[in-house]
Amino acid sequence: MAAIALSIQIYTAKWYRGNLNLNRVKKRSSSSKGTAVTNRGKVTAAISILVLILTSKMAYLAGITSFYSFYLIERFQLSVQEAQWCVFAFLAAGAAGTFFGGPLSDLWGRRNVIWFSILGALPFAFLLPYVNFQISIVFCIIIGFTIMSSGSVNVVYAQELLPGNIGTVSGLFFGLAFGAGGLGAALLGMLADSTSIDYVIKLCAFLPLLGLLAIFLPSDRKLAQWATEAEARQSVSQ
Repeated sequence: MAAIALSIQIYTAKWYRGNLNLNRVKKRSSSSKGTAVTNRGKVTAAISILVLILTSKMAYLAGITSFYSFYLIERFQLSVQEAQWCVFAFLAAGAAGTFFGGPLSDLWGRRNVIWFSILGALPFAFLLPYVNFQISIVFCIIIGFTIMSSGSVNVVYAQELLPGNIGTVSGLFFGLAFGAGGLGAALLGMLADSTSIDYVIKLCAFLPLLGLLAIFLPSDRKLAQWATEAEARQSVSQ
């Protein structure tokens, strides 16, 4: 599977290199400078919110994959194999959500999908620690699909905020946010040792609440307006 993934990545990299228009990238990069000057504060705030949202999601993901099976074993006296079904359902649905999140964003808009990933998961995340084993599998599927549906959308949205800065965006979201989520999981583990698994799982239900900060994100229309204004300024300067 790793070899297949590597082959796909190499193919994708060659395709991207062959289709990359250097002049267009330079134009977008110069336009982004005008955007940054005029809307620097708004862009910084939006990027910070996106990083915080993704960090909370990754911490929640790490918490569920690391501790939820132990919670089920402790609460329902399940075997390890039985408890892992919920984690499997969560991760499989998350993979599907990541895949379908892109097409959904084309239909609904990127910020709307970010909202969907938060509001769709919140009620089920709150109820997950209190339902029986069979229902928890269903809830894990719903949470996994919805909460991960904006995984790739967050990155594309950030690239629109910072056009021409693909490396910076990738570092922020695949480095900083993922790493912070891992550190959050370590802190949850320490908390579980000092309290209980039950307490940590119930605490994890509140992590997606940070996603409500998405209300402060600019709409897709606003992003398009910023890009148009930047291009107009660039044309005038030339």
